[in-house]
Amino acid sequence: MADCSIRPTTPADIPWIKAWLNQDWGSERMVARGEIFYPADHAGFAAFLADKPAGLLTYRIVDRDCEITLLDSFQEGIGIGTALIEAVRQMAAEAGCRRLWLITTNDNLNALGFYQKRSFTLAALYPNAIQHSRELKPEIPLIGANNIPLRDEIEFEMLLEA
Repeated sequence: MADCSIRPTTPADIPWIKAWLNQDWGSERMVARGEIFYPADHAGFAAFLADKPAGLLTYRIVDRDCEITLLDSFQEGIGIGTALIEAVRQMAAEAGCRRLWLITTNDNLNALGFYQKRSFTLAALYPNAIQHSRELKPEIPLIGANNIPLRDEIEFEMLLEA
């Protein structure tokens, strides 16, 4: 991945992060596990290609768990997501976290493969969780990526300590 740099996000990044969220996700707010949250308010790592934003990972640490709240890249297939995962994994391990985890949805076939190829394991399935999420964020569509009905949340985890 030539010419890509990864660094922690700063307050100066918030405007482009919010613009990205609105453009790619349709909103600055997200819902998972029955909770509304705002990834732009979370700590994160940003990837840059030629000094332009190319990827973003946001996270939050609660107790000894590090939750990835957003992972996205403008250009897939060149290692940006993998580099961002490695940055947060290293930070979480150094912070004494016992695990790295995230929620994705049943329609996101790319994510299901991506995370498993990077040593995440399936930790939980939350059937029909999106129905509750729609009560909090009604704009969540009925049909998701790959023309699959958007219904379930899937939790992946990576254990960080032996």
